[in-house]
Amino acid sequence: MTAVLDKTPARLPARESARFRHLLIAEWIKLWSLRSTCWVLGVGALTVIGINVNSAASNADRLAHRSLMPPEPPPGGPARPEPLFDPLHTAFVDPAWQLLVIIAATVGGIAVFGEHSSGLIRTTFAAVPDRQAVIAAKVTVVSAVMLALGTLVSGTSFGVTQMLLREYGGLSLGDPGALRAVAAAAVLAPLCALVGMAVGAAVRHAAGSIVTVIALLLLIPALLQGERYRWVKEVGNAMPLSAWERLVTNPERAHDLGKYPLTITEAWIVYGAWITAAVAIALLVVRRRDV
Repeated sequence: MTAVLDKTPARLPARESARFRHLLIAEWIKLWSLRSTCWVLGVGALTVIGINVNSAASNADRLAHRSLMPPEPPPGGPARPEPLFDPLHTAFVDPAWQLLVIIAATVGGIAVFGEHSSGLIRTTFAAVPDRQAVIAAKVTVVSAVMLALGTLVSGTSFGVTQMLLREYGGLSLGDPGALRAVAAAAVLAPLCALVGMAVGAAVRHAAGSIVTVIALLLLIPALLQGERYRWVKEVGNAMPLSAWERLVTNPERAHDLGKYPLTITEAWIVYGAWITAAVAIALLVVRRRDV
């Protein structure tokens, strides 16, 4: 009996070190136990890729027809303007990635408010009183899943669209701005998912959380695009979607960035600030508020 008691303290550190791993496994099971998760992520990823690929195919068809047209305008007719084509933009069409923003934010929100709606959160906190550890596990699992999804969608969109445009200036990852654009689009998914988690932890209601996060990530940036007042533009620049648009901009094309544009460094800072703030809010809210 004495030998058994002497060995007990030596086993406690090993059990404590494995605790967070168990939380990760539990959160992984919770995330994938809903069939809607697979359907939303799968169909959403295919839809985003499909929109980008359709854009590339349409541009390739348009460029092919343009190459068959006479190079010179008819005598006495108006000169035909030469449109500036950006192959990188076809991989990052705004409606496609706005859809990904909604999907990622919704999945992140469900990971939090889903347990509050069902009452499962009480069981979770009864089993694991350390609330911050539970939220940290949720953040880790959701971030990893959404980063994998974002990387898959971003890489596939870029690869397929540039392959379709290979005869019309299609890019490779080694071209200026290409790798940065792919990375920025990949990180956009976990960023929006974390914002969705923070909103879900604060609101704790399905409809309210989804409406709030969509307004925060999509509607407010659309209202802050004016350049008449600098402060309005600066606030708009601090939104994730504005930072994403700057990071996926092709540096080799003559883009009009307008007044008070974001720099590349500032855009990455916006990314980091939103990620940090979202995680901090989720941890703080779950600690301060009752279940």
